[in-house]
Amino acid sequence: MQVIKYPTEKDFETIVKRPQLNVSRLNATVAEVLNDVRNNGDEAVKRYEKEFDHVSLASLAVTQAELDEAETLVSQELKEALLLSYGNIAKFHAAQKFDGIKVKTAKGVTCWQKSIPIQKVGLYIPGGTAPLFSTVLMLAVPAKIAGCSEIVLCTPPNNREGKVHPAILLAARIAGVSKIYKAGGVQAIGAMAYGTETIPKVYKIFGPGNQYVMAAKQQVSLHDVAIDMPAGPSEVCVIADHTSNAEFVAADLLSQAEHGTDSQVILISVSEALLDSVQKEIRAQLCRLPRKEIAKKTLENSKFILVHNTDEAMALSNFYAPEHLIIATEDYEKLAEKVVNAGSVFLGKYTCESAGDYSSGTNHTLPTHGYALAYSGVNLDSFNRKVTFQHLDEQGIASIGHAVELMAVNEQLEAHANAIRIRINSLKK
Repeated sequence: MQVIKYPTEKDFETIVKRPQLNVSRLNATVAEVLNDVRNNGDEAVKRYEKEFDHVSLASLAVTQAELDEAETLVSQELKEALLLSYGNIAKFHAAQKFDGIKVKTAKGVTCWQKSIPIQKVGLYIPGGTAPLFSTVLMLAVPAKIAGCSEIVLCTPPNNREGKVHPAILLAARIAGVSKIYKAGGVQAIGAMAYGTETIPKVYKIFGPGNQYVMAAKQQVSLHDVAIDMPAGPSEVCVIADHTSNAEFVAADLLSQAEHGTDSQVILISVSEALLDSVQKEIRAQLCRLPRKEIAKKTLENSKFILVHNTDEAMALSNFYAPEHLIIATEDYEKLAEKVVNAGSVFLGKYTCESAGDYSSGTNHTLPTHGYALAYSGVNLDSFNRKVTFQHLDEQGIASIGHAVELMAVNEQLEAHANAIRIRINSLKK
């Protein structure tokens, strides 16, 4: 843990630097796998499943029998937690529905906007070191509410039986996803981007993943398919003061640290005593974590920053643009008004980031690596396109026709000018 005391604004650039990866070889590997999947379809996907996930698959599709079996393997307690989370996520995202209104911009000119669902979407659900069944709900629920007609889900199988984690399958069933395929990593992204004999091509791909998955998403987005957002490793920034609970803050930092060794955690505080207490709490809690080795490695990139006041804390946080921002100060409501750049914000000492990851209702698929400066997290609009409409009648031609013609002529686009001119002239006859 690196402790930084009273940095000035000129130090911000150095403080907010994320861990850097050498991606030149990675990108070459990803491009090779994607090209193979494009050219060889199912055969390539199965070959890479054997190489990377160590499983030989006869079929890529999850069967109805496997879905039925999964329901028997998940405890009733977890089922109820999934259903509770599903309800909250659905409620929050349903409230985001867009109702376009018709606007008369001039006499005889009416314009409006319509929200139309993306027909085919692909959801990538990591299986790796942690089966992220919560991500199934975060992506599939808004996709269903939006009205996407085809929802394709890809996730890696385990390397023993070649089956998908039962909680992932149950979450998919709860959310209403039926097209589920056993494919992980780059090969899954390629399959959804290009289509194979079994896995359909989609128009937009959603979901988190490791650096290979992220590189694959960015590569296919250049020519073949849209993606939810560019992203990097997970991160959290906590702003605390003398009233903050050190035990809570330490737990919040560790909850992100256990994601992966390339994650990052930052604590900004106006209280040096709080910084010291949190460091002691981290050491006490770390030894009790099953993923302590991952968290310990992550903490090498962590930064504990002492500032003069909360204005400085907010300035630094906004410069950093964290994926998750926890404001655990006494005046969290006041500071919330100053948030400019963040993926998702958690207010007050009881609002842990884990609540948003699972059950509060907000989406946990968020911009990382500073992309919160310009990107939103996944929401209902992510699964829609806004299409504009306009209608002109005779009055409309009279209202704006001359302006249209004049502007087109001055841009030296005569065909544009003629399209409106012949309509103007038709009204004079």
